[in-house]
Parts: sequence; C-alpha cells; structure tokens
Amino acid sequence: MYKRILVPIDGTDTARSGLKEAIELATQQKAAIRLLHVVNDFPILMEMSSAINFEQYSDGLQQYGRKVLDEARALVESTGVACETQLETLKGGRVSDAILKEVRSSACDLIVIGTHGRRGFQRALLGSDAEAVLRESPVPVLLIRAPGTVG
Repeated sequence: MYKRILVPIDGTDTARSGLKEAIELATQQKAAIRLLHVVNDFPILMEMSSAINFEQYSDGLQQYGRKVLDEARALVESTGVACETQLETLKGGRVSDAILKEVRSSACDLIVIGTHGRRGFQRALLGSDAEAVLRESPVPVLLIRAPGTVG
C-alpha cells in the first residue's frame, strides 16, 4: 500500500496523464500526492544571447512552475486527495537527479511519471528523464505514456 506518491509535472499533456493516474491510485490507496516541478536553468543559460536578461527569463520560469503546481494542486484537491507541492531549481544537472533527490528526501514510496516515449534520434538528443528515474529509483516507478503514443 502506498502512502505518498511523487508526481513530477511540467505542464505537458504527458505530465497531466501521469497526474490523473496518480490521483486515481491515491484515491484507491488513500495516499497523499507530492507534486514536483523542476526548473532547469542550465539549458537556457547555454543558449542565451547577451540581449536576453537571464534573471527575467529565470523569474518567468519560476512563475510558470508555480502556476503549473497551483493548477495541479487544485485538480488533486478537488478529488479530496491530500496534496503538497515542491518547486525545485536546477543550476545544471539532470531533471532526473532532482526527482530522485526529492523522492529520497520526502519519504515518497512511489513515483508516477509521464513519459514522452521518444525513440531514436529524439531520445538520443533529448534524453529520457523518465528512463533515468526508472533505472535509479529506490522506490517503484509507474510510467504513463504520452497520449496518442504507440508502442
């Protein structure tokens, strides 16, 4: 039986699919949900031109993250499931590392994460945070495929 479910969210349809599954599971298990949004400044920093103000852009990413968390929390709480949120900022590193750090520090006993199901060149280029979490997680991981993904 699960007591606390970690759900990484990023505002995509894939993450929403994962959240919906997590809500259903939490309802059945009488578990709480911990939502995590990771802001990763590093890729933006690498691509920034001098004309863009990094602090303003970073603030925008933080605001977006809070909005994503607030919307997801409202959805979870509307179902009667207890919910906590965490906004984490990375200054380099992998999103998967932030997810794994959070699962260890928050005593969650399951991760429910949406996966885009990328293959081939896209996967090599973009990587797979979900796969890294699956490989390295100390707790069970439930992967939810992106809507419309085949395979």
